[in-house]
Amino acid sequence: MGQVLAPTPIRALIVEDNRDISGNIAEYLERHHYVLDFAYDGVSAVQLAMANSYDVIVLDLMLPRMDGLSVCERLRTGAALETPILMLTARDTLEDKLNGFRMGADDYLTKPFELQELHARLQALYKRSHRKATNLLTVGDLILNRATLQVHRAGRHLDITPAGMRLLQRLMEAAPAVVARDDLEALLWADERPDGDALRSHMYKLRQIIDRPFANPLIHTVHRIGYRISEEAE
Repeated sequence: MGQVLAPTPIRALIVEDNRDISGNIAEYLERHHYVLDFAYDGVSAVQLAMANSYDVIVLDLMLPRMDGLSVCERLRTGAALETPILMLTARDTLEDKLNGFRMGADDYLTKPFELQELHARLQALYKRSHRKATNLLTVGDLILNRATLQVHRAGRHLDITPAGMRLLQRLMEAAPAVVARDDLEALLWADERPDGDALRSHMYKLRQIIDRPFANPLIHTVHRIGYRISEEAE
């Protein structure tokens, strides 16, 4: 008989200040192969969501330190985070729901709720976002959307020149492998390559945008061979 593959785990951030509710959610979802992190206030939720990669976020509306609507808005507009968000709340008026959607929520579930329905909604959000994710290239905290040609690192939008965008996309598609200088030069100039080391100039400009404002460099030179993009220097 063929080997039965285990289900792909879904990584979720549960933002709920009621420990009993979050505990019940954890017990149920972990049985269905979820890997969970928890935040019990809005500020911690923003920090965790920006520092880690989640497939889905369950976000309570009423939270200490920063309410759920503010968290949602911060992640969507401040950090340009596209992770699906299911808003979880006891507020069930139409206006409350519309406010949640306006701030960037993808779904809305009112308390009390059945854990089976929560699981079904999260599965639907995951499948929908997974289909969209094929346009996203990710290396560490750097994200390039091939559909919109938008680049973000650590939640910050980066303006990349057209030449830099072509180089960055090629490097990220190959990551963490090395891309040869000849391949990158052909990408920019085909058979009409300029005199001198114009590629080095373009890579320098790209590094000034991608790496200089941040603590750890992602673009690495492989001497006499080419360039690579990776979280690991070696």
